Amino acid sequence: MRRAGQYLALAAYLAFLAFPLLWLLSSALKPPGELAAADSGVLPDRPTLANFADALERADLALAAFNSLRVGLAATVLVLVMSLPAAYALARFRTRLKPVANGWVLVSQMFPVILVVIPLFLILRQFGLVDSLVGLTIVHAVYALPFALWMLQGYIAAIPRDLEEAGLMDGAGRLRVLRSIVAPLLAPGLVATAMFTLISSWNEFFFALVLIQDPAKVTLPLTLARFVGAEGQVQLGALAAGALLATVPSLLFFAAVQRRLTSGLLSGAVKG
Repeated sequence: MRRAGQYLALAAYLAFLAFPLLWLLSSALKPPGELAAADSGVLPDRPTLANFADALERADLALAAFNSLRVGLAATVLVLVMSLPAAYALARFRTRLKPVANGWVLVSQMFPVILVVIPLFLILRQFGLVDSLVGLTIVHAVYALPFALWMLQGYIAAIPRDLEEAGLMDGAGRLRVLRSIVAPLLAPGLVATAMFTLISSWNEFFFALVLIQDPAKVTLPLTLARFVGAEGQVQLGALAAGALLATVPSLLFFAAVQRRLTSGLLSGAVKG
């Protein structure tokens, strides 16, 4: 009886999580008249794929998705390259600056984006990086870096020091130990950090709104915002179809790295 209750609670929780996605799918399959009807049910009466065609053709969703993917992958690589040695130094070296550095990492996560966007825009304009995917990539990487540092510190702290000391006794330097011993053991943590960084960049809207003006460089969230008209009129069917298509890569990525992510989260439970 207890196990049946657990399964029932798990099924209810999964249904709660899946309901927004199912509602989005239902809205994407409904024709405009059915979406506007007050008595419209959960399931579409006359399913149609016209909303998907509208989202792909008129909004150029494929180009926006490609731009988002380019920015997300480049930002993820930058974050991993910068955060791995920095997190290793914060986790392993005991200095007076460590509490200050950790405190600054936490404080930087509390800054409202609206406070930094104007200085950020002025700095990028001086370097000619406004309306550039390179500039947007740098911004996404900088914004995700504190969280990546905080995550990787926990994973590195869970790795036994004895393995590193054995490598140092064999004559390896710190960089060799980091590359040959720590990095392979840190693979689950790197996967988890990469996933959160990529998803954060994929969904980011505000920085892209401020920095990107060229229609050929817009990202996916900016393109989805176009389905809301100037007077607040929403093209609900096309918006639902576009949002559903934008969600599919995230779901596929989660499914691909689920096992590594689970082991990474477990290994990230710090020992002190």
